[in-house]
Amino acid sequence: MNFVRSSLSIRSILGQRSRQAVGTWSSRGMCSKNQDVKPEAQPLREESRPAFKVPGLKPSNLEKKILIWSGRFQTEDQIPELVSPNMIDASRNRVRIKVCLIMMGITIVACLVVGTLGKRAASRNESLMATNIEKKARLRESARQEKEAANALSDQT
Repeated sequence: MNFVRSSLSIRSILGQRSRQAVGTWSSRGMCSKNQDVKPEAQPLREESRPAFKVPGLKPSNLEKKILIWSGRFQTEDQIPELVSPNMIDASRNRVRIKVCLIMMGITIVACLVVGTLGKRAASRNESLMATNIEKKARLRESARQEKEAANALSDQT
């Protein structure tokens, strides 16, 4: 009994009041709609429209290519006019997986090529540091030559 009193007092503190509506208790607090109201009747369908829709989508050119790449069909002529969305999704997923696998393979091959090129450069005693030092030395030399040419022109005048 104490539990019932405490829950009633908590409801009154929180602003939720119980009221009696036609012989039943309702704790809705805000709205007391009459439950006997029936929904309005839907208007009759037009005779020109069918009562159901055939499930399917007309595939775009890209989706047709995806259906061919995924192996569902051999040529574009074999693709029906309407294709189920599940078939298009499955073929997209299959092509997505193939593309990911191809990209992973290309990445692995590129890593191996870079590794072998790095080993060859190391065997020739080439390094990025040495290349940068040589490049900076060439830039300094060309800047010094330009400065000397400018000084020679200013001395002549």
